[in-house]
Amino acid sequence: MGIMKRFKAVVFDLDDTLYPEIDYVISGFKVVSSKISEYYNLDSNIIFETMINLFKKDKKNVFNRLLDSLNIKYTNDYIITLVDEYRRHIPEIKLYKDADYIITYLYKKEMKLGIITDGYKIAQRNKLKALNIDRYFDCIIVTDELGKEYWKPHRKSYDLVKDKLGIEYEEMIYVGDNITKDFITPNKLGINTVLISRNGGIYSNINVEIEEIYKPNHYVTTLVDIKKLIDNESN
Repeated sequence: MGIMKRFKAVVFDLDDTLYPEIDYVISGFKVVSSKISEYYNLDSNIIFETMINLFKKDKKNVFNRLLDSLNIKYTNDYIITLVDEYRRHIPEIKLYKDADYIITYLYKKEMKLGIITDGYKIAQRNKLKALNIDRYFDCIIVTDELGKEYWKPHRKSYDLVKDKLGIEYEEMIYVGDNITKDFITPNKLGINTVLISRNGGIYSNINVEIEEIYKPNHYVTTLVDIKKLIDNESN
């Protein structure tokens, strides 16, 4: 039972930490392409490919730019409808293999598990539903359900997880992928922080000068390495 000596819980971010967020984007774009195709009698495959290309160039206002590129006149209400379709769809997504492995491993070791995730509540809950992982986790915090002002880096979600799991901050490992917001608060609270760096992640190409407080305690390229971190602390 050495594994329980220091760390008692591992808390994960969701997007690009446990599953590839680009797969969610692709899944959502397919749904929206189908809707636009039906409404304007256009080829959904062409619409989808155009959306993907626009997203690769710039992630902002893809639907507006798509309709502009197709010379389609639209209202703001129509954009809102498309965004709603995107957020409400049940996505076709799966866990990364290393995420599937480490969740199962830690669960069998009776390590307490949590998730803290930003993003619109309907979308995040649908992602969790599609991944079918609720049964492994003792606490799942969708920050948008608390209010937009409580999205990371606000500390409230970390406080809630600590209380729900019945642990101290020093007994928690927090794993995320976004260096601009995932680690600054847990670092200040004394949580052990881990950055998972994945090729192709939405935030993997962030290249900014960042203060030391934003940086994680550890960097990994596979979640399997969390085993080493726990085992080293328990020896």
